[in-house]
Amino acid sequence: MAKPDPSALLDWYDRHRRDLPWRARPGGTPDPYAVWLSEIMLQQTTVPTVKSYYEKFLALWPRVEDLAAAPVEDVMKAWAGLGYYSRARNLHACARVVARDHGGRFPADEKELIKLPGIGPYTAAAISSIAFGRRAVVVDGNVERVVARLKAIDEPMPRAKAAIRAATDALTPSERAGDFAQGMMDLGATICAPRRPMCALCPYMNGCEARMRGDMERYPVKAPKAERPRRAGAVFYLRRADGAVLVRTRPPTGLLGGMTELPGSEWRGDFDAKTALTLAPVAADWRAKAGVVEHVFTHFSLTLKVFIAEAPRGMAAPEGMRWAPEGSLDGEAFPTVFRKALALARGD
Repeated sequence: MAKPDPSALLDWYDRHRRDLPWRARPGGTPDPYAVWLSEIMLQQTTVPTVKSYYEKFLALWPRVEDLAAAPVEDVMKAWAGLGYYSRARNLHACARVVARDHGGRFPADEKELIKLPGIGPYTAAAISSIAFGRRAVVVDGNVERVVARLKAIDEPMPRAKAAIRAATDALTPSERAGDFAQGMMDLGATICAPRRPMCALCPYMNGCEARMRGDMERYPVKAPKAERPRRAGAVFYLRRADGAVLVRTRPPTGLLGGMTELPGSEWRGDFDAKTALTLAPVAADWRAKAGVVEHVFTHFSLTLKVFIAEAPRGMAAPEGMRWAPEGSLDGEAFPTVFRKALALARGD
């Protein structure tokens, strides 16, 4: 069986590369700011979802210095709906460090990049390789799938990661390392798909051990999934007579840190809906909305019961909360779970 040849992948990439807004044009010079911004956004998020957010961020803050100077609240609002909100806080923190300590220029070296907020081993390798052309081992989910199939790595994930990284290291060339990394990503995204891979179009068709075995979809081998825990809670939509809605900002760290929310209870596995109204932010004529909000986080699934009530004009907000004009709610930094709650509360 032929050994996988990096030049075959690079030739394929030159013909079939995806046209993505953060990529340099063929023969162009990559922009490290664009590469970094896109790589942070693409963590756990699909390309179609990221495109509009990337373009919005670049329009608002075309340089890293602009992003660094922006209020973190504005960054969180622009990020709302993209999920994994610690990325937005780290994005802003990283921009500030790059602007303050590096003169607005990203380091090229992996060891220096990984010192920056929100940049882990994968992101450091991707920036160093794609933005600066340095040889680095770049392994995202698409690359994992391609390499696991090329080498028919039978160890289940995540234990297989070390073997996949070693195999990727052996494949990665010294020249055009950034194009090789992007080519591997594109190959996994378009040809070596999780289901029904189009092996006849693959530049590594003759060097793929999984294809020779005829069981491509088996790889990468997945460990049995643990059952996702369930939690529940209550959320309260209080609308004042002048149209303002009671909201608050979550603590800066932790799940959904720094985002806007409707007041509500803790999310617990043993939540008792019968006690929900004892947790309301103010005494009011609360009414339960028909239906519930269902949302899935990485480590648990959540069910929220929504209660609505009216408040008199001029009512002061409880400590730690504030009134937001109803017409401005779309501009608040509500994560998706609370946008679902708003939609249910308002009958959208």
